[in-house]
Amino acid sequence: MIEKFLDWKQYSQGRSVTTIGKYRGYLNRLNTFLLESNQTLLDVTRESLENFCGIYMHKQGLSPRARRPLVASIRGFYAWLQREGLIAENPARALEAPKAGRRLPRGMTLQDAEKLLLQPDLDTFIGLRDTAIIMTLVGCGLRISGLLRLNESDLLFYDDAGYERLLLRVNEKGGRERLVPAPDEVRIMMRAYLGHEDLTGTDRCLEDGDQVLFISTRNRALPADKYHGEARRLSSRSVNEMIEKYGAEAGIPRDRLFPHAMRHLYGTELAEEGIDVLQIQALLGHQNPTTSEIYVHLATRTLARTVDKANPLNKMRTPVTDISHHLRARR
Repeated sequence: MIEKFLDWKQYSQGRSVTTIGKYRGYLNRLNTFLLESNQTLLDVTRESLENFCGIYMHKQGLSPRARRPLVASIRGFYAWLQREGLIAENPARALEAPKAGRRLPRGMTLQDAEKLLLQPDLDTFIGLRDTAIIMTLVGCGLRISGLLRLNESDLLFYDDAGYERLLLRVNEKGGRERLVPAPDEVRIMMRAYLGHEDLTGTDRCLEDGDQVLFISTRNRALPADKYHGEARRLSSRSVNEMIEKYGAEAGIPRDRLFPHAMRHLYGTELAEEGIDVLQIQALLGHQNPTTSEIYVHLATRTLARTVDKANPLNKMRTPVTDISHHLRARR
């Protein structure tokens, strides 16, 4: 039943392989929990489901936020069982997801990103590739999955009144596709990467004739005759290790050294410049505009300038007015 439900979820609703894998894990854990208490998926009570999603998973170390997708998978599964006529009543209909406060994302600072970009050696192919990756993450706000799925045909160079520009065709969460304008810095670095002899001399061709964009340079687990095409695609683990290595060399705090921190930087800088929430949503590929609103909360520079200009203390004489005006004039 679980596998039939997951097939329906994947092929009828278009859920990603990652989501299907998470749902499978949740439902298999539920099945094991029920068998240990002499129940089955079909005769479970609402109380048992609440115990599993609540105190049991809490003791397993899942936070309230981590239990929300667990509850969603169980509610979806039992709604499907009822539609299929396998159960008369849905015991998960009123199952509530735990409340969890909204957590502001950890972003990399502009200074951190600049330090990171100065670490790779541009005289080497690996340094050129790594710089192109970091610049794409910072300058386009891609998720790591979207970055690594890029093929050469996803780089859409076009003429804009005699000036070359670049669009990235990005395929990310749930198979959703979007076009992201790339800044000139990314376009220039991408041209340099594409023209490097180490890339042009690598067999990275796919079955459909396309070519993997960001390639690995070694894979000890594969023999040389199989190390081509899709096998050359760089892994997320390699990108994470690369960012941590350069970040450590640059003295950047470890809790900012992950690809998504650069996506958060991108979103925050859009908000700092007063970009509309719906435009931020389109650029970042968020399904829900409320997700994009988080970056408005992080736009501290814009808020600080507003406070400097409009706060009541700025409109009166205070014991430190002269010092404040002097410091502000030096900025």
